[in-house]
Amino acid sequence: MSKGLKIFLASPRGFCAGVDRAIEIVEKALKKFGSPVYVRHEIVHNKYVVDNLKKKGAIFVEELHEIKDNSRPVVFSAHGVPKSVPKEAENKKMFYVDATCPLVTKVHRETERNNKNGYQIILIGHKGHPEVVGTMGQIPKENITLVETAEDAKNIKNENFNKPVAYVTQTTLSVDDTKEIIEILKKKFPNIKSPIKEDICYATTNRQNAVKHIAPLCEMFFVIGSENSSNSKRLVEVAKKAGCSKSQLINFDKRLPLDQIIKCNRIGLTSGASAPESLVQDFISEIKKHCDVSIEEFVTARENVTFKLPKSLN
Repeated sequence: MSKGLKIFLASPRGFCAGVDRAIEIVEKALKKFGSPVYVRHEIVHNKYVVDNLKKKGAIFVEELHEIKDNSRPVVFSAHGVPKSVPKEAENKKMFYVDATCPLVTKVHRETERNNKNGYQIILIGHKGHPEVVGTMGQIPKENITLVETAEDAKNIKNENFNKPVAYVTQTTLSVDDTKEIIEILKKKFPNIKSPIKEDICYATTNRQNAVKHIAPLCEMFFVIGSENSSNSKRLVEVAKKAGCSKSQLINFDKRLPLDQIIKCNRIGLTSGASAPESLVQDFISEIKKHCDVSIEEFVTARENVTFKLPKSLN
């Protein structure tokens, strides 16, 4: 146990205001309406959170047609949904509560407004991610083009855009990668309309900044989060780019690479915006069984954002 290990702990880390709100919406719905409450798609991308809500009486489905009892409430996940989903719920006379993060809703409204004002929209995001599916589903599909990479941006053909162009972004992207894509788009379309306020959310930006500060000091860097969590995967990429090549995502049920960790003197630790703090503490407790651990917390920002709950849950 004599081996000393320093853990640089990133702050802010873990739950953001949108995730807090989404989980609270499911818990309040269960309290108010009893179980089961259906949830369309994982409320947030974290298996531990989803499993806990299942134990309390939430039933997760991917599509509304899987719901057997239309009299029960259904919650839409924090990632947002295409316009067709609330319409389908209304047609089926379902009572629904929308847990879409308000910062995702902002991107939806922006997309709609730009479309209404005659713009062709470019969405920077990851194909198939529920947030991207939701944003693309706000307007007719011929009016919105998805760009995933700098290469995609370079390959866009100007002649395919016969209207003025505006861009929006997924809220959980890498700030640096997105910046590169935007610069390419601005060269292609000098008059491209930018969002009034940046679309990448405050929590994504803050968590990435904290990682940038810590990663260069570390021999290994760990991000606690789920495989399908976009913001968590971006944190791993940011850590690698910032100088820690041995950076990895750790799922709550995955074994820690202790044989590698105990050879280190300094490791870094953070968690994605949908990962609970208890998983961070479990990680630290596990390492303490094998090393003499000292913790230094790096605070790069203070967060005090909160979002109101839907009126239907009051």
